[in-house]
Amino acid sequence: MDLHSIFLYLAIILFLARIIGDTFGRFGLPPVLGEILVGVILGQSALGLIQPSEVLKLLAEIGVILLLFHIGLGADINQLKRVGLSAFLVAFVGAFTPMLLGTLVSYYLLKLPLATSLFFGGTLTATSIGITVRVLDDLGKMRENFAQIVLGAAVLDDIFGVIVLVGLYEFSKEGVVHFDALIMLILYITTFFIFSPILAQIMARLISLLSRKLKTEDFIPPTVIATIFLFAFLAHEVGSPEILGAFTAGLALSRRFAIPFALFLKTDEKMAHKIEHTIMPLVWVLTPIFFVYVGLQLNLRAIDFTSERFWILSFLILIVAIVGKVISGFFIRVPLREKLLIGFSMLPRGEVGLIFAEFGRQTGLYDDLLYAVVIFVVAITTLMAPVVLKILARL
Repeated sequence: MDLHSIFLYLAIILFLARIIGDTFGRFGLPPVLGEILVGVILGQSALGLIQPSEVLKLLAEIGVILLLFHIGLGADINQLKRVGLSAFLVAFVGAFTPMLLGTLVSYYLLKLPLATSLFFGGTLTATSIGITVRVLDDLGKMRENFAQIVLGAAVLDDIFGVIVLVGLYEFSKEGVVHFDALIMLILYITTFFIFSPILAQIMARLISLLSRKLKTEDFIPPTVIATIFLFAFLAHEVGSPEILGAFTAGLALSRRFAIPFALFLKTDEKMAHKIEHTIMPLVWVLTPIFFVYVGLQLNLRAIDFTSERFWILSFLILIVAIVGKVISGFFIRVPLREKLLIGFSMLPRGEVGLIFAEFGRQTGLYDDLLYAVVIFVVAITTLMAPVVLKILARL
């Protein structure tokens, strides 16, 4: 793809994402739905004007990394601590129930091989944290108790998804799972989450000090962005998704975060305000690219809508995908409305499900029919969740 073509595609994506997203919002629909729809229309599913590329993928990844940093920056660490157990239960049930049901349905009802059945179940474990937090943020619900549970659960769900993917990859290649490697992966991720807030606070203090010494605040924006990218890199190095590194950095730099034995490192109000002021324009510009890219990745043309077997498989897997996630909200003590809000917040698969699907196809576990079923289920759950959440939020 030529460089000048990228400029044209970005102009189209940014303009249409803003126009269509705001139009959806004007009619009471989640703007993120409009942005995903722009990708579906421009991409291989419809017009075929823009194909997924490495450049667009990079910009999309930066967009969702900045979004998660922004969410972490506004999160209340004390509230996250209060809902920690609830978040863990939601994440655990929301990850392993669809995996178990998906595996059983695939193996016993659909008569698929064991490796394929396990991977089918694994594909259903993923929740798209980017889509979930954007919808809740657009609805103005991120400060509510159920949203904090969802946020914590979505973070844990991403970690579970990585562990499941690593385990399934080994099983598909060697027929066995190396539990010692999985345990080491869990230890690496745990270590990262323990020490990364301390490192983030030290870097924030260093940035503030250098800014005062240089007598300019122009030093702050690029160094804050550098910090976000560093933590995204570190998260990847320990086997965790990059977005979780950005979220951790945002959480550590928020004005509500304090390390008990190092209170002198706490981010001051002026610094926190400058960080928020720095990040917001980039979030507004780059985040829509991520959701458009999710739509670009969907290839609805690969689906044979006339196939009876396709509809049977899709119906069964879709039921599993919905029930397996929605049921996660019913394992904690909150009102029925919040149970449903939590359950449907965990529903969208988005880009995470597409990663699993593409991996399944590349390893030969999915044939064309199964791949089409996965794409269809990912598309339906991704598009359904924002609409249902909007309706439930009004009740």
